[in-house]
Amino acid sequence: MRDAGEWSRLRIKNQNDLLPWEPTGQGPWDARHQPSSWAPLFSLLKSEAKRGTVLPFVIEVDGRYAGQLTIGNVQRGAVRSAWIGYWVDSDVAGGGVASAAVALGVDHAFGPVGLHRLEATVQPENAASQAVLTKIGFRREGLLKRYMDVNARWRDHLLFGLTVDEVSGSAVDTLIRAGRAHAV
Repeated sequence: MRDAGEWSRLRIKNQNDLLPWEPTGQGPWDARHQPSSWAPLFSLLKSEAKRGTVLPFVIEVDGRYAGQLTIGNVQRGAVRSAWIGYWVDSDVAGGGVASAAVALGVDHAFGPVGLHRLEATVQPENAASQAVLTKIGFRREGLLKRYMDVNARWRDHLLFGLTVDEVSGSAVDTLIRAGRAHAV
């Protein structure tokens, strides 16, 4: 709950960077991202996490809130899959923070959580997000026509997928081997 102010500040600050890619919400951006909006969102994420259908994470850089990563629609049984989504503050964008966060999320999903497959959807114009996914090993699987309501229009999205057997070692190892990260 202590993250409300920082979450609000970052979401409002990054409106122009996030609005083109995020699902359409109810009401103006500023109103939806006030500190008072954090409590209901936190409560929903906590409830879904307790049910095991969502894995919500905060992305921190040097101990400071820098974004979010969510693994959602967690399915068990024969499918064992989920989707992964993320956003980072523009101050850290392009510095490998999103790639590192996604790699850690993949390793957690395929390790302790026991999932077999992760999916991500990205608008064709979002080259930065596509680069994050391909660095980790996600492959493009197809085009979803008019898939999601984003910024008040139905937008096409590319579908990316990754299965546990496609990851050699770990997703973090993939970044390190490619010279895109280093072990600390």
